[in-house]
Amino acid sequence: MDLVVRAHRVEASLWRRLRADNDSDCRETLFNRYVDLARKIAASHYYRRRVRRADRADFEQFAFEGLLQAIDRFDPFRGIPFGAFARRRIAGSISEGAARMSEVDAQISHRNRIEQERVRSLVRRDSGAPDDALTALADLAMGLTLGLMLEGTGLMENGGLADSRPNPYESLEWRQMQTRLLREVVRLPEKEALVIRQHYDHGLAFAQIAELLELSPGRISQLHRSALERLRKRVGALSERDDR
Repeated sequence: MDLVVRAHRVEASLWRRLRADNDSDCRETLFNRYVDLARKIAASHYYRRRVRRADRADFEQFAFEGLLQAIDRFDPFRGIPFGAFARRRIAGSISEGAARMSEVDAQISHRNRIEQERVRSLVRRDSGAPDDALTALADLAMGLTLGLMLEGTGLMENGGLADSRPNPYESLEWRQMQTRLLREVVRLPEKEALVIRQHYDHGLAFAQIAELLELSPGRISQLHRSALERLRKRVGALSERDDR
């Protein structure tokens, strides 16, 4: 009983700090607390509706948008549990999003949008000479590889995420690199680490992360690229040291 009461008090404190100080850390913490609820509602709607050109990840994005709206509009002093309030907002956001996705509306799937965002974030636009172009291409390939390693590795340490334990088909070198990456993510600057966690673990698009942090999508793209460049340098330095 004490655990339930304590959890209730912790959440009440988060709401007070968010409303009084507009604390972005509290906003992220509340989002992380209810992200599994948003996923469950998204899954329920997805299996009922089966909208063409939409996959489950699209429905999750609609759910995340609804959750963010619910966090911004919730009044903690009215005595209504946030879970009940958020359910209606999340369901409404999913319904609106699904309605927008028709056969005529040739929308790109969520996975493609995510990949395009990553490529745009990592592409260097200052590569004029051939040597510069080759370097930019190598940097892009490395950045995308790091992204693949970060996906599903449990950065949020959330039990609801997919099992990220290595399977027999993964190489020892790949698993070691993943372990190094996870250690280095913790050492990133706060906003860079947040972008990496939300994008690769929760699968949030840059637009949703921008809304979460109250920044522009362009700024999120910059933070994403800066974080991957920092990780690439650090992991590369560790690999060179191990080879000696």
